[in-house]
Amino acid sequence: MSLTVQKITDRIVARSAKSRAKYLARMQQAGDNIPDRKQLSCGNLAHGFAACEPATKNTIKMMNAAHIGIITSYNDMLSAHQPYQRFPAIIKQAAGEMGCTAQVAGATAAMCDGVTQGQPGMELSLFSRDNIAMSAAIGLSHNMFDAAMYLGVCDKIVPGLVMGALRFGYLPTIFVPAGPMPSGLPNDEKARIRQEYAQGKVGRDELLQAESDSYHSAGTCTFYGTANTNQMLMEIMGLHLPGSSFVNPENSLRDLLTAEATSQVLRITRQNGQYTPLYAILTEKAFVNGIVGLHATGGSTNLTIHLIAMARAAGIILTWQDFADLSKIVPSIARVYPNGMADVNHFHAAGGLPYVIGQLLEGDLLHEDVTTIMGQGLHRYTQEPFIEAGQVVFKAGTVASLNKDIVRPITEPFSLEGGLQVLDGNLGIGVIKSSALKETQKIIEAPAVIFDSQHDLQAAFDAGQLDRDCMVVVRFQGPKANGMPELHKLTPLLGVLQDKGYKVGLVTDGRMSGASGKVPAAIHVSPEAAIGGPLARIQEGDIIYLNTHTGVLAVRLTEQELSRRSLASADLSASHFGVGRELFAHMRMAVSTPEEGATVFRFEDFEE
Repeated sequence: MSLTVQKITDRIVARSAKSRAKYLARMQQAGDNIPDRKQLSCGNLAHGFAACEPATKNTIKMMNAAHIGIITSYNDMLSAHQPYQRFPAIIKQAAGEMGCTAQVAGATAAMCDGVTQGQPGMELSLFSRDNIAMSAAIGLSHNMFDAAMYLGVCDKIVPGLVMGALRFGYLPTIFVPAGPMPSGLPNDEKARIRQEYAQGKVGRDELLQAESDSYHSAGTCTFYGTANTNQMLMEIMGLHLPGSSFVNPENSLRDLLTAEATSQVLRITRQNGQYTPLYAILTEKAFVNGIVGLHATGGSTNLTIHLIAMARAAGIILTWQDFADLSKIVPSIARVYPNGMADVNHFHAAGGLPYVIGQLLEGDLLHEDVTTIMGQGLHRYTQEPFIEAGQVVFKAGTVASLNKDIVRPITEPFSLEGGLQVLDGNLGIGVIKSSALKETQKIIEAPAVIFDSQHDLQAAFDAGQLDRDCMVVVRFQGPKANGMPELHKLTPLLGVLQDKGYKVGLVTDGRMSGASGKVPAAIHVSPEAAIGGPLARIQEGDIIYLNTHTGVLAVRLTEQELSRRSLASADLSASHFGVGRELFAHMRMAVSTPEEGATVFRFEDFEE
């Protein structure tokens, strides 16, 4: 085991000792009551299975057969979640074949950042994560179940489901992916048309056709954004079946994997003798493995927020410094768009996660001695699923990259450091996705151009006011200001300026999508402008310095000069109503900082 990885893990364990101990004590006490439904009165239980078939009712009455609660994010508007329509029937059949039962316990909201980019609805996106956690808890609050299966894929859905699941951490738990859509329009062609549209070279019809050719069927988007980073995390943290994350929805293997996931979660129930609760899987070591995977694959910057919130739900305290220190020693061994031209289907075909996990284990960068849904040891996740005689079997994955332009051995990395960096300086603390940047873009120094709205930036771009070296500052975009929307709509605009030869960077207290990376972007800057953070003191023309090598984000002013500045303000009232935003006012008031997970939850495990 890498001494540095072990040292970072040890300090997380020490930092989390009190809160983790409280969490584990509560989960272990709750686990003593499995099956939950034995606590129910006859009237309670009758309500719980009233709509079931007689045979199912009889099985549920018997406490010696496991009963699965399904939490689903199915809807048929979003491509990533549409395949889940058929999954409950598969799960129920597979459970029945093992003499067990399953019910859909509840559903969660599942919004799409792709639909809401640049729209008012995006200001609900981050808060939807905590709403999803609560929805999952409501579904499981009926105390009917011995195990749980979670059907979710995209940006806030998986982190929210994990947070909710951890409050029922005494239940054996498995996450079930739906898979990516087949490859469509190549990513470089899509990016080219987006930039040409931004410059007025092509019209809306051409742009819509390109987008339709990219996002064309059921499944997740194929770039390596937040949704697919979530899938990587669930696999490397031991909550997916090995090699299952990137199997397409219509592949015949997909439904067999769902049935196998059902069988596996039943195998690890108390009734079946291999009791493996979620709290035994999501440990400090598992979260460190997740961060290592994030760096090695150049995953989404959103996970620097979500992993912290997820860990806190388990009584584990992560910091951005943990991310930064791991980034220094974890090499980048995958190139998937936006870090390269390949999509996740190409990545999967080139060896995918089984190969990456094998390489990271070989480099002593992952904790192998962890518990997963497959049992002890992460080595099981170097395997891939195959179909034999109509059943899923797991065999050793490739030990050699099938395309070194996409995945490389750990001895020949694309970069010696991970794809995410933590920045610090007199403007606050933030993060940057550096894996897609060219060497000439990793140090930027330029005058500030200041906007309090992404829409104002669009107007300035259209007027030609940004045709110069500049550091674009988009502030008042933090969680307390307006819910911390993603600002990915800015990427084509800034990309055009960069392609013209200008030195361009972005500094914001908002978020960028997992699809960002072409333009140097210091994001999640905290403390945010709305609560008096340093970004509120920046003035037009101030020289801002960004260095991804040294992790510095600073304005070229002395502390005395900066502190003497008055704080700018912004009228945020328009962001507080419309498309339901008024319903989330309490969340804007209660939300924590991004480096604390940007969550409204104050888990009692942390109270002294």
